[in-house]
Amino acid sequence: MSNGDDESADATADGEPNADAEGVDDAEATEELDDVETFDSRLDELETALDDAETEADLDAVEADVDAIETDLEAAEFPVPEPESEGEDDEDEEPEDPKEPLEDRIGDLRDGIEEQRGPYGEDVRSAAGGAAGTIRDTRWTRDGKLAVADAVSAFLDAAGAELDAEFDAEDESIESQAAAVDSVGETAGDGRLDADEDAETIAALLGALDDLEAALEDAEEWSDLEVAEQLTREGFYDRLNAENRKDFPPELGVVRIAEAENDPERILLALEYLDSEFMQENCLDALRRLGPEEALEPVQALAKRRDVPAIEVLGKIGDERAVEMLVDFVDSGNPPLQKATIRALGEIGSQEATQEIANVLVDDEPVVRSVAARGLGLIGDTRAIEPLSDRLADDEEADDVRASAAWALVQIGTERALSAAAEYDDDRAYTVQVEAEKARKATV
Repeated sequence: MSNGDDESADATADGEPNADAEGVDDAEATEELDDVETFDSRLDELETALDDAETEADLDAVEADVDAIETDLEAAEFPVPEPESEGEDDEDEEPEDPKEPLEDRIGDLRDGIEEQRGPYGEDVRSAAGGAAGTIRDTRWTRDGKLAVADAVSAFLDAAGAELDAEFDAEDESIESQAAAVDSVGETAGDGRLDADEDAETIAALLGALDDLEAALEDAEEWSDLEVAEQLTREGFYDRLNAENRKDFPPELGVVRIAEAENDPERILLALEYLDSEFMQENCLDALRRLGPEEALEPVQALAKRRDVPAIEVLGKIGDERAVEMLVDFVDSGNPPLQKATIRALGEIGSQEATQEIANVLVDDEPVVRSVAARGLGLIGDTRAIEPLSDRLADDEEADDVRASAAWALVQIGTERALSAAAEYDDDRAYTVQVEAEKARKATV
C-alpha cells in the first residue's frame, strides 16, 4: 500500500506532470542557451574589434580578450544534449559538444590576429638571409653572375634609400654580393623599425627583396644548361681537334688525351658531369693510373658508397686523409670490398690501419687473410711481426696465406721479422721457401 511519500516528485497524485519540475528543466535549458549565446556575443564583438584593429596595440588588446574568453570557456560546463531519437540510424552518432563551435571561432580569431600582425623588421632580415643563401649556394654561369650583380646593386640602392644608409658589395665576388644583402637584413632587423610607424618602409624593403628573388630566379645557373654546354663552357673539349678526335663518345677521347697529358682536371670534370657507367668506369681507370692528389675529395665521395674502383684510386693517390673512412670497410664481410680496401690501405702505408688489418688475419676467407698479410707488409709496422709469424707457423693455414705472411715479414725487414721468415727455407710450400730464402740472404 502506498502513501504520499512514495509518489514521484515530478507528478501529482492524480498522475499529471508536476508543473514546478517542468519549470526547473526549462530554466536550466534557458541558462545553458544564455551561456552559449553570451560566448557567441563576446566572440562577435572581438571579430568586429579585429576588423577595426589598425595597430599592434589594437591586436594585442584583441589577443588578450581572446585569451580571457578561452579561459572562461575552459571553465564553463555545458550539458551535452541527448540525441532526439534512438533509432538504428542514430545509434553510432554522438551529440555535438556545445564548446566545439566556440573553440573553432577562437581558433579562427587567433589565425586572423597573426595574419594582421606585422610585417616586422625581422621579416626583412629573414627574407634577406634567404636571398643571400640563394646567391651563395647556386652555381652561376658567367652571364648569371653578371645578372646577380645587377640585381644586388638595384636592391642595395633601394634598401639604402629606405633605411637612409649606404650598402655596397666590397668586390664583384659572389660572397661579397651575398654579404651585402645580409647586411641589409641585419640593419632592418636590429630593432630600429617599428611595425606601426615604419610599416611603409618595411613593406618597401620586402617588395625590393621580392624583386631581388625574381631576378635571381631568372639569372642563368649551371643547372639550366645541358651537360654538353656546361662542359663546353668549362673548356672541356678545347683539346679535341680533327686529328685526335678518334674515340666515341668524344668525351672518352678527352679523358684519354687528359690522361696522356697528365691533366686530371678534365678527367674530374667528366667524372662530375657524365654519370653513365661507361664514362664513370673510364674516368676512374684513368685516375687509378695517374693517382692525382686533386682527385682525393671527389673520389672519396664515391668510395664512401663502397665503390671498389674508387677505393682503388684512393690507394694510388696515397693520401692518409682517406684512412679513417677506409678502415670502416676492412671487416665488412664483403671479400671484394675488403680486398680493395686493404690493398688501398697498404699502398697508403699509414700505421693507423695496422690493428684493423691485423684483426682480419683470422677472417673466414683465405683470400682476405692473404691480402691482409700483404697489406701489413706494405705498411711495414713492426707490431705486425707477431700476428704474421703466427699465420706462417700455422700448419693448417692455406699455403697462399702463409706465403703472403712470409712476404710481409721480408717487407718489414727488421732483424726479428727476417729471422721469423728465414726459418722456413725448407717449407713444404715452394712459395714460402722463396720468401724464406730472401729473408736468409738479407740477414747475412
